[in-house]
Amino acid sequence: METKQTSKIYYKSDSTEWEKIDEYIDRQIVGYDESVMMVNVRFKKGGIGYKHKHPHIQVTYVAEGKFEVNIGEDISILKKGDSFFVPSNVLHGVECLEDGILVDVFSPFREDFIK
Repeated sequence: METKQTSKIYYKSDSTEWEKIDEYIDRQIVGYDESVMMVNVRFKKGGIGYKHKHPHIQVTYVAEGKFEVNIGEDISILKKGDSFFVPSNVLHGVECLEDGILVDVFSPFREDFIK
């Protein structure tokens, strides 16, 4: 099956725009096609990714900082170098305990993130 290319090939951090989500969170889309999407999410301490669910499978890498991560009924404190996996349609959220960056990968891509 052929997928349609919907993203640039290269993203350079200093020339890729950040979208302000709220006073604590910014989002930077860094690559996608119809099957996968990668997004950097920058948090200030106290930022909350409120509990939500979506049909996409999500894998997230903690690139910087420290986060309380809630997936379903489970809660864990994760730091730089840790990761987490969120199955489709499972309630999840995060709270930023130290300024940080999460790298989210979604499959399929988050059409709702594309304007």
